[in-house]
Amino acid sequence: MNYQLTEDQVKSYQENGFLVVEDFLSPQELEHWRATVMNAVKKRAGQKMPGKDLKTGESDGINEDAAYFGKVFDQLLNLWQTDEGVKELMLDERIGHMTARLAGADGMRIWHDQALFKRPWANPTSWHLDTPFWSFSDRKALSIWIALDDATLENGCLYFIPGSFKETTFENKGIGKNMDSIFEVYPQFLKVASVAAPMKAGSCSFHNGLTIHGAGANMSSGYRRAMTCAYMPDGNHFNGQANILPEAYLSTLNIGDLLDNDQQNPLIYQRSKSNL
Repeated sequence: MNYQLTEDQVKSYQENGFLVVEDFLSPQELEHWRATVMNAVKKRAGQKMPGKDLKTGESDGINEDAAYFGKVFDQLLNLWQTDEGVKELMLDERIGHMTARLAGADGMRIWHDQALFKRPWANPTSWHLDTPFWSFSDRKALSIWIALDDATLENGCLYFIPGSFKETTFENKGIGKNMDSIFEVYPQFLKVASVAAPMKAGSCSFHNGLTIHGAGANMSSGYRRAMTCAYMPDGNHFNGQANILPEAYLSTLNIGDLLDNDQQNPLIYQRSKSNL
């Protein structure tokens, strides 16, 4: 695993709010990740999240048009909680080290993982933010996005609005069907040039949860598969949003409580205890 970041890479991330790391996985590691993720996806049988009956493509109560959004991507969350193989991948301290260094945080917890698969001819993923959906509010939160297939301009690679994370807020505007809806909220970025992030399989990107990002439609007859994980800097507090937290845990929380449940959000890196 190519987990050693240069000072220039860290500086680029902290300036732009995203970073592409080429050849993050070796060819052997890539094959292992693919096999492990696909096995976990198969076992989940379309169930989007542990403890809930919602299936991929069904309305989640947030998006009104399930027929449209069901064709943006297949989304399966927290595979690490239902598959030991994915758990081993997601709890890798080396990834925690990378995210902590990019964020400038002392410790990092998993928020949730996601398998995101664009099927052939899938709809685009509209410009959006991540952190406003989550149960904590931290301007340093970020995600990794690992390409299991080549992500190209034709099949729906990611795009970023550089520097946008410096001005966006925690107000949740959701994800609409129209690509330009985000610019009604942030008109200052309407004329900023977006940056495409095509990646060959085994490469990855990181992006701040407040960076405006999206993905193109899949204009090909093949899949565009990715494994992602969102990370919460250690020491965050509950902001009142349920997001992916299970009911049993939610019932114990009050706004302002520390989110330090290692069963739900394991601490995968702590600088004071790491040898990396």
